[in-house]
Amino acid sequence: MAREAAGDQPATLSRDVGYFRIGDAQARLRERCGLTRRTLVSAASRPGSTSPRLYFLSLLALSLVLMAPVLTHVLAADTAAWLKVLVVFLASIGVSQLAGTLVNRVSAFIVAPHLLPRMDFRGGVPLEAKTLVAVPTLLSSVAAARRLVDELEVRYLANRDANLVFALLTDFTDAPEASLETDAAILAAASEGIETLAARYGSGRFFLLHRPRVWNETERVWMGFERKRGKLADLNVLLLGRRSDMFSRIVGDQEQLRGVRYVITLDSDSQLPRDSARELVATMEHPLNRPRFDAGRNIVTGGYGILQPRVASALPQGGMSPYARLFGGDAGIDPYTRAVSDTYQDLFGEGSFIGKGIYDVDAFERVTENRFPDNRVLSHDLLEGCYARSGLASGIELYEVYPQSYLVDAKRRHRWIRGDWQIAEWLLPHVPGARGERASNPLSALSRWKIFDNLRRSLVPIALVALLVIAWFCLPAPAFWAAFVVEILIVPAIVDLALAIAGPRDEGGAFEAFKRLLGDAAHRVAQIAVNVALLPFEAWLSADAIARTYWRVHVSRRRLLQWAASSNVQARERNRLGSSIAAMWIAPAAALAIGLLLWHRGSFAQALPWLAAWF
Repeated sequence: MAREAAGDQPATLSRDVGYFRIGDAQARLRERCGLTRRTLVSAASRPGSTSPRLYFLSLLALSLVLMAPVLTHVLAADTAAWLKVLVVFLASIGVSQLAGTLVNRVSAFIVAPHLLPRMDFRGGVPLEAKTLVAVPTLLSSVAAARRLVDELEVRYLANRDANLVFALLTDFTDAPEASLETDAAILAAASEGIETLAARYGSGRFFLLHRPRVWNETERVWMGFERKRGKLADLNVLLLGRRSDMFSRIVGDQEQLRGVRYVITLDSDSQLPRDSARELVATMEHPLNRPRFDAGRNIVTGGYGILQPRVASALPQGGMSPYARLFGGDAGIDPYTRAVSDTYQDLFGEGSFIGKGIYDVDAFERVTENRFPDNRVLSHDLLEGCYARSGLASGIELYEVYPQSYLVDAKRRHRWIRGDWQIAEWLLPHVPGARGERASNPLSALSRWKIFDNLRRSLVPIALVALLVIAWFCLPAPAFWAAFVVEILIVPAIVDLALAIAGPRDEGGAFEAFKRLLGDAAHRVAQIAVNVALLPFEAWLSADAIARTYWRVHVSRRRLLQWAASSNVQARERNRLGSSIAAMWIAPAAALAIGLLLWHRGSFAQALPWLAAWF
């Protein structure tokens, strides 16, 4: 069949037997083999065969089921009609979180995981698949520059290959002037470090690609153009041989960059385990995974322009903090911090890009060049993954240090929420273009759902806190609503434990399995307790990020690219009780204010457990 179909599809695809065995032509193979409907393997066994419509209908149906007792209770209450509508709206946001969690958990339990096919590159990456491992980052100090060089060396030592090259892709930090007195020493330290690596391991393997600061009128600061998105765009132009004047300093033999087909982009704190770079290239090179385009919409609709590996928590120097131990290993479908989830990949054959992975330079540049407006897109990773079609290579793993304090994690999520709301227009039929014009939205229903789901998730803590406050002051049965919020928080943990009990047993006997379940249950209880205590601050965090985004997008049109590297935030943030209280003042202040008002009304006892936790 592969020989017969050589003219139907691109040659690299049609000649691969996997196209008929596990690809889009699987139905033709079954027909050729004479299989009847009664003996056919379910279509759901093929990766990405689930219809997004079925997924959305499942979410809607479960949400309606969960909302039924809420609607019955609200309709029976003797309250104003406008208040009933408001309460139902807030409750539906909370229910959507529970329904989404349950559908994703059950889907991951039922649907068999599928690993993407890959080539056998045990002998090394071939020349035609030459790959650059790039670390877009900021040069903030001489010590930081030297540390970045040392970490690049570690990545190289774990991934030695004749056709893998490594580069630091750098900007200086934002400044009030085009250049600072410290810039020369910082750049010299980075340059000397790259030259030292080249002398130690051979020239042509290591590069420093540094851009100058440019004036940004909307940010009112000198900075690297478009931050990380701009760095990668300039890198692509350089690799495609169009121009190189975007970089003020290039260290390394530029001729060795010719022929680079793929780029593995990493954050400055990303660890690249042994041979993982080769495995990523081997997966991208497989004929079934190579990108195929929709010429009309100019996006990738088959194969993948980007592959996102799994991201697991690494053990930092000095060990993990209590916060990181409590939340660092929690799996889910959060497209930012929980890349281990493969629900989207297994159901739809498509994942979410979170900024660390491998991409096809030509395909990536083809679908993203001149597609996004300047000084507008902060969460560019998600959009790039939608345009270039991102897949999750769940069999390949990278490591990152999880935030060691809650405040560092909160600031990171505040930036993500701002970025998500800045791209909310990509839900509409027409989206902003690169030159201020409006263009037809090319994104699929699934891609728009990913954007919408991020927005919905950011509203959940706001809705739950608002629902509790309204229940205490305006509704006849506040205990019902307290129980409703508890259900939203604890049911996912109960489902996880139930699935663990129903799942396959590890070796070690019943006693060891029971002990692990008890440990997991205690871990979940601790997470729920912390989530309850942090609920008002989480609501404030989301509300602040959403309000700032609305003001900046529609009124001031400034500071839309406000961003700080997680490593820099981690270094500045002091994990002390005093700083935590100062940063999270809204939680005890809200608890005190609400408590005093409830005390005055004589209903303080009903809310006492929640208010005590918040205070």
